[in-house]
Amino acid sequence: MTPKKVITFGEIMMRLSAPAFARFTQTDRFQVLYAGSEANVAASLAILGVPAAHVTRFPDTDLGVAATQSLMRCGVEVQHIVYGDGRLGIYFLENGAMQRSSKIIYDRFDSAFARITTGEIDWSYVFQDAQWFHWTGITPAISQGAADVCAEAILAARKSGLTVSGDINYRRNLWQYGKSATDVMPGLIEMTDIIVGGTTDFENCLNISEKNFEKACQQVMRQFPVVKKLTSTHRESISSSHNKINARLWNGKQLLTSATYDLTHIVDRVGTGDAYMAGLIYKWIHQQSDQQAIEFGIAASALKHSIEGDVNLATAEEIELLVKGENVGKLLR
Repeated sequence: MTPKKVITFGEIMMRLSAPAFARFTQTDRFQVLYAGSEANVAASLAILGVPAAHVTRFPDTDLGVAATQSLMRCGVEVQHIVYGDGRLGIYFLENGAMQRSSKIIYDRFDSAFARITTGEIDWSYVFQDAQWFHWTGITPAISQGAADVCAEAILAARKSGLTVSGDINYRRNLWQYGKSATDVMPGLIEMTDIIVGGTTDFENCLNISEKNFEKACQQVMRQFPVVKKLTSTHRESISSSHNKINARLWNGKQLLTSATYDLTHIVDRVGTGDAYMAGLIYKWIHQQSDQQAIEFGIAASALKHSIEGDVNLATAEEIELLVKGENVGKLLR
């Protein structure tokens, strides 16, 4: 039986990457992709076989069309996208290697998405035949309009009986329109069932200054009773090329932890948190346990580190095999 749709909402930008491991100062060309955190989740879910639709606002130009088509190639439904004035946001990526860090430069001011306003999206129509809505803290940081529409979407999702998940994804440099994260994020989190975030996110968005993850989660749940689960990935960076990652989840009763993956030759780290989120949603909509969800999610994230681009192209079968420790790194014929 095909599950109901997952809906995601957020900005998509043009990603311009220096090829391979070239530096900004030495490259004379860039590779073009279109991506955004929430759209990465939708694309990963579509590849896993879950119906997914992304909602955004694009410029009414050929670049908006190109970005739309990039979603369609991953199987993401695009019928709810709106088009209007403004530009397409851009980000530039320089991939690090060994002890040299990766770098990202954003150029997204006054984008078409930043100009979105309430009433542009018919959320009651969007949420027909849907079961899940996912947002991130990037969206309300972009503009007042984006924050208002994000709140509008979450409220409509709750009224429609959807599960709501939010990845806090705090970005300090984005909050430039006169509001701080602590002004906006509590009102969104109080309507959200599942939160992805770490102790630093809780401090910057909720003024919860607790360094212990479990205790911080308990404080969040006391402050926001609607929240049922909180989860986060934990990364140890030995170098740009070598990380160790695992996941943890607090479900109100116990703290669960996942297997740890030793990632020694990272290809592309961007989008790995989105791969984790997509893995969680995939397992939960298939009625799997929290432990199964974080094991699948962190395995999905681990595989994403081996894939160029923002989107996790790993299949459900590949992820399950990694969870089981089978066919790891083998030549499959």
